[in-house]
Amino acid sequence: MSEETNRPEDKDESLHDSVPVTGMYKDWFLDYASYVILERAVPAIEDGLKPVQRRILHAMKEMDDGRFNKVANIIGQSMQYHPHGDASIGDAIVNLGQKDLLIETQGNWGDIRTGDRAAAARYIEARLSKFALEVVFNPQTTEWQLSYDGRKREPVTLPVKFPLLLAQGVEGIAVGLSTKILPHNFLELIDGSIEILKGNKTNVLPDFITGGLADFSEYNEGLRGGKIKVRAKIEEEDSKTLLIKEIPYGTTTDSLIDSILKANDKGKIKIKKVVDNTAKDVEIQVHLAPGVSPDVTIDALYAFTDCEVSISPNACVIIEDKPVFLTVNQILEYNTKQTKALLKRELEIRKGELMEKLLFSSLEKIFIENRIYRDIEECTTWDAVLEAIDKGLDPYKPDFYREIVQEDLIRLTEIKIKRISKFDAFKADELMKRLQDELKEVNHNLRHLTDYAIKYYENLRDKYGKGRERKTEIRAFDTIQASVVAANNAKLYVNRKDGFVGMGLKKEEFVCDCSDLDDIIVIRRDGVMMVSKIQEKNFMGKDILHVGIYRKTDERLTFNMIYLDGASGRAMVKRFQPGGVTRDKEYDLTKGTKGSKSLYLTANPNGEAEIVTVYLTQGAKARVKVFDFDFATIEIKGRGAGGNILTKYPVRKIQLKMEGVSTLGGLDIYYDPIVGRLNTDQRGNLIGNFLGEDRILVCYKSGDYELTNFELTNRYEPNEVVLIEKFEPEKILSAVYFDGGSKTFYVKRFQVETTTLNKKFNFITDHKSSYLKLVSTNKQPQVSATLVKGKNEESVEFDLDMLIDVKGWKAIGNKLSSHDIKDLQLIEAKKESKKQEADSSEEEGETDDELEVGSTIDLSPKKDDEEQLGLF
Repeated sequence: MSEETNRPEDKDESLHDSVPVTGMYKDWFLDYASYVILERAVPAIEDGLKPVQRRILHAMKEMDDGRFNKVANIIGQSMQYHPHGDASIGDAIVNLGQKDLLIETQGNWGDIRTGDRAAAARYIEARLSKFALEVVFNPQTTEWQLSYDGRKREPVTLPVKFPLLLAQGVEGIAVGLSTKILPHNFLELIDGSIEILKGNKTNVLPDFITGGLADFSEYNEGLRGGKIKVRAKIEEEDSKTLLIKEIPYGTTTDSLIDSILKANDKGKIKIKKVVDNTAKDVEIQVHLAPGVSPDVTIDALYAFTDCEVSISPNACVIIEDKPVFLTVNQILEYNTKQTKALLKRELEIRKGELMEKLLFSSLEKIFIENRIYRDIEECTTWDAVLEAIDKGLDPYKPDFYREIVQEDLIRLTEIKIKRISKFDAFKADELMKRLQDELKEVNHNLRHLTDYAIKYYENLRDKYGKGRERKTEIRAFDTIQASVVAANNAKLYVNRKDGFVGMGLKKEEFVCDCSDLDDIIVIRRDGVMMVSKIQEKNFMGKDILHVGIYRKTDERLTFNMIYLDGASGRAMVKRFQPGGVTRDKEYDLTKGTKGSKSLYLTANPNGEAEIVTVYLTQGAKARVKVFDFDFATIEIKGRGAGGNILTKYPVRKIQLKMEGVSTLGGLDIYYDPIVGRLNTDQRGNLIGNFLGEDRILVCYKSGDYELTNFELTNRYEPNEVVLIEKFEPEKILSAVYFDGGSKTFYVKRFQVETTTLNKKFNFITDHKSSYLKLVSTNKQPQVSATLVKGKNEESVEFDLDMLIDVKGWKAIGNKLSSHDIKDLQLIEAKKESKKQEADSSEEEGETDDELEVGSTIDLSPKKDDEEQLGLF
């Protein structure tokens, strides 16, 4: 190598011209990220389309002749505009076709419900829908750009006059960015746009083609951080079979069935088999195992399978080549204003066209009627011809809306002799009148643009809204506790002496069936309570007295305890509920002194208070060494309470003398009509106070009645319930129902004679159009009816107890009226109301010695009289 090629100066120059690798990566990454965001994944707000979708629709418009085209041909046409492979274009076409809005399909296009794929592109056909042709395309208002290879023109965005983005929904993942806009209902979007045009606020909610139930309480208008819960629609065919009729958005029947089978294999639910009968409509049969509650299984399906899914929206769109996060209501408002602007542009274009037509029609009429064409017969040059025509029009030029230019004169010379010879002034005037009328209408619409836009949306609704009603039912969901509805898929064992508890101790003492989601509660002889997650084998302390399943929401479980206080030597007695706890934390139920221990302990699921016999030691100085104690004489307090003194003398043993009854009284049960569930949290309407054998009576719109227990896991379809209350056998049901066969309202009165639980009994006619209108258990029920007598209407009140006697529940009943009934409502009987008011007044007028409702008395022992509480 020569010295010249190895000089240091040359090396410095080459280094100066080089580009660092890190800089190259940064530029490349940003370029790629921008390309993916703008050109592939995120839709433009103007038309709601990704580039591939826009190019497909543009290609289909170019091919459109009213007939179907092979999808393979459409893919080929689209490839002139889209610089990617045929597979991506084909998938995008299928996706558009399955949304059933812009493309009419022919052939096997797959099924989003089952997950079946579409047939090959050469076997299926498509064409633009009438809706797409009306709202998506207009070359006059379209902004154009060159295609990727410069050979063709393609739209920058399509002039869509509809909130297409919200109607179809979109999902895309770019580099460091994603978008997920859920589909919304066609009719609700139109109604929302109309409300915006009227100056009102609106709030649109998603609607899914798969139907189902959805809770939008946390939707957050589609912004990041929002959430939607979507559930399958599950019906109880009978006590052994459940039917899944609609599935959550984003799932398929196959994936749903797989999730059910996996949950069954893990022991979360107990089923015999799953049968997929899906054809035109979704139908999945879930056959239950013997002895399994359908209501609990429905909750378990929601808790452990894809019968309930959570969807997180993320509304991101492209505005002026930048990704922007908006709410769906802001997107709707933007699209509505854009539609109004496009309609204005179209009107202005049409106005210009009409004015030009009127101008030329006037020029033509003047040119022919005033025989200006004869003035050009002697002209020898082209300029002379134009000058002669221009001169002949001079008297009329002030009446035209614009200046007459050379192009107008040239058009007059192009009129054929045949047209001049057959010119009809009357027809010309009629044409001009029609043009003037249309121009007047266009001007009117421009002056009243908002009303015109509203009529435009109303026209879309009338033409294309049929069959596009909401499919997804809006509901408020209750929270399902997985540990409550999980099937008992394990067994709990205990080694009391060594202190081990768990599912794997199969050689030890069996406690109960349980779920692997449960928590267990243990109370040891040293008076320590602890709650822990169930495991295969868990050490929880030696000498275990009690072990069981811990339910955080159980407000009835009560422990009756007698313990020895190590410091004073006294036997203390207490009743307590476990309350809220922290897992694996030890809670001392005694006073915590050294030597304290439990002498007696029982767990009572409903607050029972037994009677025990206490035996003192022979050396005790007490006069009475054997005595009884009733736990009902002390109150239930918190677990940290020290308790009352049972005796200050040493205790030899304690024996159960008599089983006790609940001291908690009945349980107040409420019905929440929004979610259709029972609760004890005072949500909804109070049904009544319930004890062990009490029942609930439910009457449904279908004309069925049903008796159920008051388990909080019971489910009642809120839209179907007409009456729900505590069942009292002596009460009489007064019902008015519509008979679908005779198209007449009938009235009947009967008592519930059946005792079978969770079985529906139909007490109206079995015609498919029959339904229960109203039902009451009041003693003197009254209804108000609006009768149609010819052309007149008359309001009448009926005393149902006077119309018909009490008969069997299978009786048909009597006609309520021979006239047509327009409206029917239940009203309170006057006598019943007065009686209730009187009873209420008596209750309010109690003496001062009696307690007011909601008042409390402090019955806790005071330090000064602690000795007096000792029994012996």
